[in-house]
Amino acid sequence: MKAPSGHWHQQSLQFKYTQALRVRPGSRAAHSANGPENCFIIAESKSPILCARDLSVNPHISFEDCPPLDYLLVPGGRGTQKEVYNEALTGFVRRQAEHCQALLSVCTGSFILHAAGQLSGKKATTHWASLERLRALGDVEVIEERFVEDGSIWTSAGISAGIDLMLAFIARTFGEQIAGDVQFSSEYFPATARYGKVEQHPDAPTYLRRSRLHCRNH
Repeated sequence: MKAPSGHWHQQSLQFKYTQALRVRPGSRAAHSANGPENCFIIAESKSPILCARDLSVNPHISFEDCPPLDYLLVPGGRGTQKEVYNEALTGFVRRQAEHCQALLSVCTGSFILHAAGQLSGKKATTHWASLERLRALGDVEVIEERFVEDGSIWTSAGISAGIDLMLAFIARTFGEQIAGDVQFSSEYFPATARYGKVEQHPDAPTYLRRSRLHCRNH
């Protein structure tokens, strides 16, 4: 199934369920903080998914019914430690990767990409607490930055670093002006303050330790 002419598909996996976005390039929805014109949730089945903190998500379609996507985003979390063995999920990522223009992950979503055979021989990053585990895989060049781009593969460090990744991805894909509109609408302009001297933590990633000369401690 091909995406309709003039549209692109973006998919965001959240362990057992996914959220796919379809927007028209150049439209206000494509770069507005309000999001896309159409949004639907995808899972292994259409049964409700019980997530962390008892959040219930009701999928619209299943992996099997999902059309080919141009962009696939895989978030992370503790669930990835189990989901790397979920062939339904990793197989879905692998099949979508055959035609995706870009694969992206946030936090430990990088382990899902690896389990799907998409990260071997690539540069990548993940949440600071999982950097050594990513290195232990043996076939990934770990870069301790907020996000890393290696060809069509984009990975970010933990949680908020996904915002940095997405803004850079939007700038690369749709131009800096659109990325600027998203950044301004979201009011995402991080302060330089660091609390508790976290940059001195023995496990602090390189980018954070490097920032100690540029930040104001509280």
